Amino acid sequence: MLMLPFTKLPFEPRLSHVLSGISVYDREETLGQALWIYDPNKYEDRQEIIKKFIVPEFDYLTYRHRYLIYKLLESHLQDADFDFSEEFESDYDDPRMLAWDETEIIDSRGFFEHIYEVVSESWKDDLLRASLEDQTQW
Repeated sequence: MLMLPFTKLPFEPRLSHVLSGISVYDREETLGQALWIYDPNKYEDRQEIIKKFIVPEFDYLTYRHRYLIYKLLESHLQDADFDFSEEFESDYDDPRMLAWDETEIIDSRGFFEHIYEVVSESWKDDLLRASLEDQTQW
């Protein structure tokens, strides 16, 4: 079983992990200020958000971890009925607070499609390497 890096806990990716790079909880004055100059509904700005803030959040992970996140994202995108706006909703029991909530993101599915597009290119070597392995042996 693939473990969470630096721990002995199993790695169980969730879709919410994809947005961890834009979680501004207790960092409103730093990360929040850096993010709020962008409009997440504009393609060019969203590209910058994804490349500067979302993708680097996964730098500490191995190619296998990235592959599982990629496949998770892919599976949700294949579900035409999946509501991506829920990923942007505030949960007052969870300390995660995103830079933009579900009312500010016009096309939440498009946001995740754009993430998928960027990581497909950014991680292409890792994804190929992992895809050639037997994932049941992880």
